[in-house]
Amino acid sequence: MLVAFDTNILVYAEGLNDPQRETRAKEIRAKLGGARIFLPSQVVGEFYNVLTRKYRMDLHRSRSICQEWIDTCVSSAATEGTFAHAIDLATEAGLQIWDAVILATAADAHCTALLSEDMQHGFVHRGVTVINPFAGPMHPLLTDALRHLR
Repeated sequence: MLVAFDTNILVYAEGLNDPQRETRAKEIRAKLGGARIFLPSQVVGEFYNVLTRKYRMDLHRSRSICQEWIDTCVSSAATEGTFAHAIDLATEAGLQIWDAVILATAADAHCTALLSEDMQHGFVHRGVTVINPFAGPMHPLLTDALRHLR
């Protein structure tokens, strides 16, 4: 099972915001392991931007943190076809275009879930379920994925 992470999950996993969300994000990252975490290149770019602009982190340190995520997880860039799919998704489902690119890239990578705090919890597209890992009890799909990886 491959699980995609949205930018906010990386931010929390690095301990840069909310301590409760940090704990859950780190737990999920540790249990899934890098081989089961998918990072769309859009997410890595957004993460670098958040580190350098919002948190005013040193550019070299920001690059190092992003590179660690890239080196330990599965990653892939959106293709021309992915962008066409994302535009259709944004048009039909009303998603923001960059969220649609992330979701379309996750679908192209055959992910079963996309962990995101920003997208609609429970939305399913091409076999990818959007899950907010901080919303109430953990989604059954994520609970099942974590249970089978112990």
